[in-house]
Formats: sequence, C-alpha cells, structure tokens
Amino acid sequence: MKNLLMATAAIALTAGTAFAGGHAKEVKLGILFGFTGPIESLAPAMAQGAELAMEEVTKSGKLLDSATVTPVRADTGCIDNGLAVANGEKLIAEGVNGIVGGDCSGVTGAILQNVAIPNGMVMISPSATSPGLSTMEDNGLFFRTSPSDAREGQVMAEILTEHDVKSIALTYTNNDFGKGLADAIQTSFEALGGEVTIVAAHEDGKGDYSAEVASLASAGGDILVVAGYLDQGGLGIIQSSLDSGAFDTFGLPGGMIGDSLPQNVGPDLDGSYGQIAGSDSEGAAIYAAQAKDIGFDGTSAYSSESYDAAALIMLAMQAANSSDPAEYGAKIMDVANAPGEEINPGELGKALEILAAGGEVNYQGATGVELIGPGESAGSYREIEVQDGKNVTVRFR
Repeated sequence: MKNLLMATAAIALTAGTAFAGGHAKEVKLGILFGFTGPIESLAPAMAQGAELAMEEVTKSGKLLDSATVTPVRADTGCIDNGLAVANGEKLIAEGVNGIVGGDCSGVTGAILQNVAIPNGMVMISPSATSPGLSTMEDNGLFFRTSPSDAREGQVMAEILTEHDVKSIALTYTNNDFGKGLADAIQTSFEALGGEVTIVAAHEDGKGDYSAEVASLASAGGDILVVAGYLDQGGLGIIQSSLDSGAFDTFGLPGGMIGDSLPQNVGPDLDGSYGQIAGSDSEGAAIYAAQAKDIGFDGTSAYSSESYDAAALIMLAMQAANSSDPAEYGAKIMDVANAPGEEINPGELGKALEILAAGGEVNYQGATGVELIGPGESAGSYREIEVQDGKNVTVRFR
C-alpha cells in the first residue's frame, strides 16, 4: 500500500497537483443536505456546523501535511432520490474524500447504495434516523451522529405518558423516515399502556390536508402526533387541524423541531411538545457559543451533529495517516470512543496533534459522541415545549 500511495503521489505531481509526503494539500468534503425541500430551513445551520469544523482544522494546519479542507455543498432535496444520487455522483466526480450527509433517511439510503458503496466512499449523516439504516449493508462506509428513531420512539412515548396522554392519533410522512418513526412511536407508546387510535400516512407537497385531518379527527385521541417535516406536510397537517378545530395540541418528533414551525403557525402552537436529538454536554455549550460568535444558531436541529460528522471524518483521516476512505473508514469508531483524551469543539487541532504522535482520542464533540453497534449515536435528546412562539428546551434525556 505504501508503494502504491507513493506511485499515486508521483503521478499527481506530474499532473501539477501539490502533494507532500504522499498527502494531497487539499482535502475535499462533500456536504450533501436538503437545501431545498421539506427541511430546507434546517440545512443552512447544518452546513455551517460542518464547515465550522473544517475551518477549525484548516486553521490548525495539523491535518496530514498541513492540508486545507474545502467544503463542497450539494442538494438532496431531502426526499428526492434522483436529485440526491445525481448530486452524490457529482461530488464523487469533483474528487471529495468523504461526505457529510445525507440528511433525510430515504435519500441517505439511496446515496449509500448507489453512490457510496460503488465508489468506496465514507459518509456520515448527522440526521438520517430511520431504524432501517441500522441493518442496511454498508461495507463499513456509513455512520451517523444522530440516534436511530427506535430510540426516539421510546423517548416520545415516555414524554407522552408523563403528560398524562392516554391516546394519540398518529400521522407520518409517507417515506422510510416517517414509517420507521411512526412504527417506533406506536410500539413504544402501546408498550406503556397507551392507545393509538389511528396510524395514517400523509404526502408532502399538498395544498390541502383537510381530508387527512378529517380521518384523524374521526379516530380521535388526546393529542395528534405528527411524524413529518416542519416545512412541508407536517406543517400543513397542523395548520389544517387548527383551522378545523380537530386538534389543538401536537406531539412533535425530530423532523418537526425547528424555528420555522412556531414562526409559521403562530401562538396556536404554544403548548405542543416533543423531542429532538441533543446534548447538555460541556461540548454542546462550547459549540453553541462558537456558532453564536460567527453568526449562526448552533442549537438549530442537527447543526451540532453536522459539526461532529465532519470532525470525525477528519480525525479518522489523521489516525489513518490518509485521506483515502479505504484507509480511514476503519478508524472512525476508534476516534469516536474511549480510550483516549476527551476532545471538545475548538480542540480539533489538539486532537490532530495527539493522533499524529501516535496517541488516542475519545472525541466528545458537540453532542457527547459515542458510536455504538453499526456506527450510530447512542443518543441523547432535548425535550422541547413551544412557549410564546419559540421552541424551549425543558430538559435532556
């Protein structure tokens, strides 16, 4: 392998690309998120989180042979498999060394199967939470810094029970993410003695959800749980429910948590509640302060997970002494977990120095990272309540 790398470097030098010690002077990381579509309000802060980690590493000058890290953004549309795969292939053609993404679960699976696996490309998603991704064959290339919805279903069931909810109507966006999350919520809530009166899919992108809401209202329930997207069908279901008087309080899983929902719905959303992946770790506070200093909201959904996804890729490269996914993919679990020195946001340069000297790091990052099983987050959650038109964190779980 060493001889192969040296030969590759020599060829690249002939072509005019600058290398040092067998390492490219530029590392490219793809950022493959839904900049359009049903979570487009979340994508900017997610991308800024990933780019903050890249900028931190570049400024440190410690990655490989002082390589700079260049972000390359591309759009998934969140629910558009064709767009997501085409843009994933475009990132490969542009020479990325890793992908932060995808974002929504369906497109993430499509990118994994059609882009990452055929091209041997590592990808770390900050927000794809479908339980189905836990068992998908990935050739050791796929990781995620958000926990599976199997865990979120348990958390939501506990929150509903603590609010003395006895029965729920449940609607979900008609895709892998929505179905997996709805199944997890139903199973967990029923296991705690709750009743699920109806489980019904809804489509995104419709102008009128009155028929769907009529069916949900007919089944009844103490609360309507909406496992959808805050900028698309989920918003439409809630607005139609409020307009018709069918429901006035809503359970809000992760895809529904973001500033745009209370802003778009208004004060009628006050009192609704739910949860999203999040941490009260020391690193979470550090990251939020860093983001605020440069002008974006680090507490926005999946922004901190995006920082961590990018950081893990770069630390794994350093541990493997290579930007080749075939080399560094096997190091991601090592840098994410004990043993080793704990690393918070703002300490990526320090971590790179430790790894270059042959030491070990236990990356904590902005979310208290711990990767388990097939390379997914063990998971902690922020419990959210909408108060005075804002999502307020009331506790962590």
